[in-house]
Amino acid sequence: MNLFNVYPLYDITPVKAIDCTIIDDKGVEYLDLYSGHGVISIGHTQPDYVAKLKNQLDHLGFYSNAIQNPLQVELAQKLGKLSGLEDYELFLCSSGAEANENALKLASFHNGKSRVVAFHNSFHGRTSAAVAVTDNKKIVAPINAQQEVTFLPLNKIELVEAELTKGDVTAVIIEGIQGVGGLDQGTTEFFQALEKACKKHDVVLILDEVQSGYGRSGKFFAFQHHGINADIISVAKGMGNGFPVGAILISPKFEASFGLLGTTFGGSHLSCAASIAVLDVIEKLDLQKNVNDVYEYFLEKIKEVEGIKQIKGKGLILGVEFDFDVAALRKKLIIEKHIFTGSANNKNLLRILPPLTVKKADIDTFVKALKESLQELKN
Repeated sequence: MNLFNVYPLYDITPVKAIDCTIIDDKGVEYLDLYSGHGVISIGHTQPDYVAKLKNQLDHLGFYSNAIQNPLQVELAQKLGKLSGLEDYELFLCSSGAEANENALKLASFHNGKSRVVAFHNSFHGRTSAAVAVTDNKKIVAPINAQQEVTFLPLNKIELVEAELTKGDVTAVIIEGIQGVGGLDQGTTEFFQALEKACKKHDVVLILDEVQSGYGRSGKFFAFQHHGINADIISVAKGMGNGFPVGAILISPKFEASFGLLGTTFGGSHLSCAASIAVLDVIEKLDLQKNVNDVYEYFLEKIKEVEGIKQIKGKGLILGVEFDFDVAALRKKLIIEKHIFTGSANNKNLLRILPPLTVKKADIDTFVKALKESLQELKN
């Protein structure tokens, strides 16, 4: 049997990783400024994280949600405390797409409506409803396109309000900061008006923090930069530091009932151990402070690079935008400078999503390599 060929692959085979460094099978070291789509939050093979998973494996890795699991309770309490959302409730699943799928389902159960408002360049996952609210026709199959979705531009509140007044919208789903789409984001004015409009029209406001959450933006959740509250918040990626974990945080306006939501693998003992370890390390190492310190340093250091159109994003969910397609630049950074960065739907943008443990010296390394690469491509 062969693999189903859906991923274009670089000829690099990682065999070990430590913090922000990836080592391949030839012993070559790479600086990881992408963390596997923003998944590695507390650094590769972080010692406390590894120890907690090994210990949990020695006891119990998995059983179904039909039994008591105190680790789920511990995770909910710690997540509530660190995020400042202690009055929310937690539903655990296994991925960001599954989280968004359940968020949309819960919204529709809540108000009995079905149409969704989403935004241009959005990405919310690849399952049925999640991919339907993703603004990329190439990955939406006909079976997904049956969903009722209206896509609107960011920061045009009058267009949103016009749709909500029609009375059939169940939810508005929006990323705190767009990821795959290219690091665009709503303004504070827009987010605040959006919250008010959703309340007025009995529409559920879903904040997709799958990539922008867990401290990556400089606050625990990116929407918290705008002084608003969300009805449902979806999380995944950095939640498990590489272990597949997802969840939705559910505001008190929703009432639970047996069978309303469900999952096989979500909330397993091992996934909870991974998620608890992540929160413990974020707190222990004060990674929120590191995110903001490195972000400020990045903004100053990147000024040394000529030809940058703009810097997008916040914290450690960043985009470096040029006025040309960066595919060759990104390839040069990976193959010749041994630095991983990411791409986006915006072909002129390098996506920077390092582990939250990244150091200022790593930014120095990146800026030096970026300057060299731009000069070499120019020549």
